[in-house]
Amino acid sequence: MNFSATTVMLPHLDLQQTCKLLSKLGFNGVELRVRRLALERANEAPSSWGRHLTDLSPENIMERADEVKSVTSENGLQIPGFASACQNTDIEQIKLLSEGAKAVGCPAIRLSCPGYNGSVNYHELYDEAVKGYTKALEITREYGIKVLVEMHGGTIHPSASLAYRIVSNFDAEDIGVIYDPQNMVKDGFETIQLAMELLGDYLAHIHAGGHKPYPTEPDEKGTVKWAWSGCPMAEGLYDFPKMIECLRKVDFQGFISIEDFRGDVSPEEKLDNGIKYLSSL
Repeated sequence: MNFSATTVMLPHLDLQQTCKLLSKLGFNGVELRVRRLALERANEAPSSWGRHLTDLSPENIMERADEVKSVTSENGLQIPGFASACQNTDIEQIKLLSEGAKAVGCPAIRLSCPGYNGSVNYHELYDEAVKGYTKALEITREYGIKVLVEMHGGTIHPSASLAYRIVSNFDAEDIGVIYDPQNMVKDGFETIQLAMELLGDYLAHIHAGGHKPYPTEPDEKGTVKWAWSGCPMAEGLYDFPKMIECLRKVDFQGFISIEDFRGDVSPEEKLDNGIKYLSSL
């Protein structure tokens, strides 16, 4: 199996520093954040969801393609995917991301569809999502780039089966699913082996990180509400040893990419501990 990390975790490092760190820690892949940043945020302090010193965007990825290829290659890293924040209806951005991905040798880009908050019926959003991915794939297919749909809360695809319902409309060569354990412990969990068997050839990429629940104060009727906090994978609610076992059973050949956004531990320590734990399994 292959291990990568998302650069969303490393806003304080530039591209060279990022790749050197990952190589030093034993990773063989880097999942690059390639996103637009509002101009008014260009000078703010680096943060995961804001400014990044790597500064890769749909608009500059082509002009920096040689740099990206050179730096990743000299550090022995592949690029399994772009962590983009692009909607499947943003045709202009999809073209830029597809061109950039092909130029740097990245096989896949993440594209999202409208989220779910209960204000619009699921079936309407599902139809909209399928139409959006149909048009997006007309572009990405031309470049030989796969689209990735991430299992995530606040979407119409938090579980393997709901993600499968969308992607199964298309060829698995063109679209796949990011299986995300730490997202689905809160919303979307399904039996691990069953979920992977269902996804089949659509199982394209893995995100790995830990979360666990803790009780908050009961409400006036005594009902306990639960909140969620990030934690080391070994301490979280999800069964990572079982995941590795199931990935072997389905002969998964892709990347497991660490995503850990806890603020009380340095990114370097989280990545070091994360890859050591996953490798031990």
